[in-house]
Amino acid sequence: MTDLAIETVDLRKSFTDTQVLQGVDLTVRRGEILALLGSNGAGKTTTVNILATLLAPDGGVARVCGFDTTQEGGRVRERISLTGQFSAVDEMLTGRENLVLVAKLREVPDPRRVADRLLAQFGLHDAANKRAGTYSGGMTRRLDIAMSLVGSPAVLFLDEPTTGLDPEGRLEVWRTVEDLAGAGTTILLTTQHLEEAEHLADRIAILHGGRIIANGTLAELKRLLPPAKVEYVEKQPTLEEVFLAVVGRKAEDVQR
Repeated sequence: MTDLAIETVDLRKSFTDTQVLQGVDLTVRRGEILALLGSNGAGKTTTVNILATLLAPDGGVARVCGFDTTQEGGRVRERISLTGQFSAVDEMLTGRENLVLVAKLREVPDPRRVADRLLAQFGLHDAANKRAGTYSGGMTRRLDIAMSLVGSPAVLFLDEPTTGLDPEGRLEVWRTVEDLAGAGTTILLTTQHLEEAEHLADRIAILHGGRIIANGTLAELKRLLPPAKVEYVEKQPTLEEVFLAVVGRKAEDVQR
């Protein structure tokens, strides 16, 4: 069995006259968190959609868990889940009802037991019977990710999962992602928040001009720059630290 959960070779995609992907080569090992960085329009979501079989590439090869996304799309979909930029939660249903619905759609045995397990895993048990429309942003995103894990996918795609969240909600999602990776789930994360990639990712890939222009651990990427100049300055608290202190929480209470 290959150690690669995700592999693309010379992946290309155009829309009308615009070449979005011009030969993307990317690998993600099993159980790894890879952060895919890039500016707006760089092709991050296009790459994810191809890997999730939502788009067909114009050229090149994309494989997930060893299966070709074009030729073996059904086998790929059995092994993946996708949490997009916008929540898939039905706000009229309760948290439990959302999870039971997805479990039934995926034909998972004993949907209520699966829902109860995920509610407990994501710290949503006390809110299980409340309408999802009453949830906070962080709770909604955690429910969204929990819905993505029905059926225990081997690979999870998270497309800008903390967009629109406040600092507390973002830290809740970070903790959730770390727990999932710790349990062996492979995660491809797209983000525009550099501190998010720095905090979560085992490796970071930078997509620019339709290609991966840098790929490695944070330490490896830092070595691409000249040595840092050492200066002694007084460290001031960040706005995020101030916010969390004022509302009575510390970052270390929710980070690992």
